[in-house]
Amino acid sequence: MNWLTPLSSLMTNKRRVGALKSLGVVSVGDALTYYPFRVTDPVPLRALREARAGERMAFAALVRNLRVVPMNARRGYRLEAIVDDSDFAASRRVAGAVARLVFFSYKKQYVDWVSMRLRNGSTVVVAGEPSEFNGQLQFTHPDVMTVAPAAADADNPGVVTMSTLKYDADTVDEALRRVSRPRPVYHATSRISSEHIHESILQCLTALEQSDGDDSAPADAALSRAIPDVLPEPVRAARRLMHRAEAFRAIHDPRDPKDFKRAIDTLRYEEAFVSQTALLETRRHAAKQDAHPCPDVTLRDRFIASLPFPLTGGQREVIDDIAADMSRDYPMQRLLQGEVGSGKTVVAVAAMLEAVGSGRQAVLVAPTQVLAEQHADTIRRMMETMGTADSAVTADDSDNATAVPVILLTGGMKLAARRRALAMAASGTPCIIVATHAAFSKTFQAPNLALAVIDEQHRFGVEQRESLRGKAELAPHLLVMTATPIPRTAAMTWFGDLDISWLTELPGGRKPIRTFIVPEADGATMGRMFALIRSRVDAGERAYVVCPRIDEDEPDDEAAAGARGSARSAGDVDGPDIGVYDESDAYARAGSRGGAGGAAATSASRGSSAGAGDDGEPAPQRPPLHAVSEIDRRLSALPQFRGVRFATLTGRDDDETKQRVMAAFASGETPVLVATTVIEVGVDVPQASCIVIFDADRYGLSQLHQLRGRVGRGGTNSWAFLISRAEPGSPAEQRLQVIQGTLDGAEIAQADLEFRGAGDVLGDAQSGGKSSLKLLRVVKDAKLITDARERAERLLADDPDLTAHVQLAGAVLDFTRGNEAFLISS
Repeated sequence: MNWLTPLSSLMTNKRRVGALKSLGVVSVGDALTYYPFRVTDPVPLRALREARAGERMAFAALVRNLRVVPMNARRGYRLEAIVDDSDFAASRRVAGAVARLVFFSYKKQYVDWVSMRLRNGSTVVVAGEPSEFNGQLQFTHPDVMTVAPAAADADNPGVVTMSTLKYDADTVDEALRRVSRPRPVYHATSRISSEHIHESILQCLTALEQSDGDDSAPADAALSRAIPDVLPEPVRAARRLMHRAEAFRAIHDPRDPKDFKRAIDTLRYEEAFVSQTALLETRRHAAKQDAHPCPDVTLRDRFIASLPFPLTGGQREVIDDIAADMSRDYPMQRLLQGEVGSGKTVVAVAAMLEAVGSGRQAVLVAPTQVLAEQHADTIRRMMETMGTADSAVTADDSDNATAVPVILLTGGMKLAARRRALAMAASGTPCIIVATHAAFSKTFQAPNLALAVIDEQHRFGVEQRESLRGKAELAPHLLVMTATPIPRTAAMTWFGDLDISWLTELPGGRKPIRTFIVPEADGATMGRMFALIRSRVDAGERAYVVCPRIDEDEPDDEAAAGARGSARSAGDVDGPDIGVYDESDAYARAGSRGGAGGAAATSASRGSSAGAGDDGEPAPQRPPLHAVSEIDRRLSALPQFRGVRFATLTGRDDDETKQRVMAAFASGETPVLVATTVIEVGVDVPQASCIVIFDADRYGLSQLHQLRGRVGRGGTNSWAFLISRAEPGSPAEQRLQVIQGTLDGAEIAQADLEFRGAGDVLGDAQSGGKSSLKLLRVVKDAKLITDARERAERLLADDPDLTAHVQLAGAVLDFTRGNEAFLISS
């Protein structure tokens, strides 16, 4: 028996093994790390005459009578047992009494099983909530533990009894201790209850205790040998933490709630310490790789001098940091986080020109076709302004020589143009390559690649980013950029192996975006909003209208699934077309990952595991989501938009259509664009001053912040209208109020993490959602993470290879191997 032993070899009940497998529990280690989300309060011991209606209690009693009655009015059976607590009451100096235990079931097999346990004359310990029926004390479906007769009749040692293996406890005192102790509560399903999950985990703990074959050793000592401690002893002592084995015992079989909490704190700190040690080791190993130094900044400085605007102080500082990193002979690893419109593209171009100026290649990878084309056009215009390019390599013309070739590579290109772009990259000619997911294909090779820039990093999987390392002779420098606001504590946790830079200043001329929540049922306000948009269109400006669905006949559940899946798909797609944020679904996913913390949030937000309300009624149906086709038809018919041309844009449109639609929108030919969230990232039309987001209450905060950032980029006044059908005071309305109340991405990021959890904010591939992290909480555990990182740094400084900490080294290795999605640049 060990941590990796499969449950199928330990349990004979194959149905239970299958039910546990559906929860992701297939080994002993999986079982022990399937943490409960709460623990019940201790159950007080009371005699029947001390019972208080509605308050749980526990007592010992003798079964005096048992009968099974078929229910005439409906199918099934009612089992009644009359119990007498005289002996137990006497120990509490109270007169004895009787009570009725009642069980209902449609299954004869269950009734027979309960009857066997409650046969006349047997001693039982009962825990339940008392009530009154027909003037008699009654317990409906209480928890019952059977006590072995030998123990119950200790004054008659000559009595021959059955084996105690058929009973739940050997003595009344043992049974009372067990039923009165707090019980852990687990996330269960229709296939397996919390009680059966608990029973299975305790079976695993018992098996581990007996695994060394030394029956004379104390159980705690045997369990400690089977589950050795991971944390170094000085760290554990300084933090006053439990031994790992002791913590597992206290979580799954707690003596009291304080014991449970201390155990959770111990294993939460262990997760923090192991993950931070792994991140620090990954960072140290990356520094041992070879990379092309790029010390020549001449071309970069010419580019900066040619810009028609001055750089902000933050841009200048980040560019200098990148130059210092790229001048070294080991790869840069830097995360650049900046507000929408903070000038990340200029920083990226400066870094790429440093690589090109040093005789190397650079690639910029964008998540969508539209964004890649916009980046390529923007960079070409910058090169022309700088005077270094007479023309640029495009999909249709790659024969024109340029000082700084700009190559566009997408999955939707024609074959001949794609081959020319691939050939230019494979030749090693110093150039800037702007690509979509096509950069991760096997056909793309760039032997002279010195810098890889990943735009909107959360849209790409780890394996895709890592594939760029095999495209060149040496590991390229890595710059990942995101406009998705991530709090510093989250960035330190999830991107701890990267140097992190923040762009907090907005370029001059940007005016704050005025944000309004508009109830869809408020016709008067909706009318004034459309009148304002018409006035801005007449003034030569543009307006976006965003809808969560493409077609009216598309089911909402498919829309939600598309939103969650398309952003991380491996193909050359434009990300999520339907950016629906389903609050209940997001909380459910956060709970399934969050262990004790996340599960509690799930329980609180959803009411029950079945998704019903607190009263057991099904949750109310939400109205259908708005679709692009529907809103395009409705708005076109409004008198406010008479004579105004509309265009639509969705992820289903082919590349040629997308280019044509965006060109017409930018030119003003079609000044109103009705689109899905395909416009969320990177679309840059300076004349756009208004955005209307339908079903805004169904989006996440970061996505709303990104969509709002599509307007106000030309220095004009700008407006964002959040059309909502949320109930007053609901969580959905609270999210919208956050967006209305601030333009600060850091505040929005913090609120988004608190509303949704890290997995939904950063994407599963970034959040550790599929990793072994189950208890660590980014927001609440910021101080704990900082402490763990500092201690891990000191430990690695004294023992870089962890030779004196074998168990920790093994845990770090296991974590790294199983958590490539957590170590984003390992």
